[in-house]
Amino acid sequence: MCDVRLFRSARLDFETAKKLWETPWDDEMILNNAAYHLQQAVEKALKGALECVGVTVPNTHKITKLLAMTADNGANLVITDWLDDHSEMLSEWEAETRYNMDFIVEKRKLGRAMEEIEHFFRQNGIQKELRPELRDGAMREKLLRCLPESRRGCGDFELNCYYIMFRKRIEA
Repeated sequence: MCDVRLFRSARLDFETAKKLWETPWDDEMILNNAAYHLQQAVEKALKGALECVGVTVPNTHKITKLLAMTADNGANLVITDWLDDHSEMLSEWEAETRYNMDFIVEKRKLGRAMEEIEHFFRQNGIQKELRPELRDGAMREKLLRCLPESRRGCGDFELNCYYIMFRKRIEA
């Protein structure tokens, strides 16, 4: 069964990036750190979705490669056009923001990335609030029947993540 900890870690990376973005200091290192956490958020969400369809996830930080694997293996994530179009930029942020002291993330690009990755997370239900599909009692019940008894008492965030894993089965 898929491990929701990757999705939780992805969400925490996004929240960290958001806090850094909201920091009032106009400091290049803060922007670079926010960009790094955004890249990590996307990477972990993609890897989590791949794990949920039984794919052994490679040791890579390349968003482009993970997106291709997500599509090729039928992982249950909606990939936004922005994410697909900017995957190379995000991949670059993983190493450049940490190891290249001359690398500077452009503030406007980071701002747009914050908005778009938040949209990607919302669209896929990687959020604390229960996703709209599961507010329907029948749909929620179908999802709960897919889970082992020991996991049925989980919270909204976990249910959202399990929905990513079982969506095709419960919508059939």
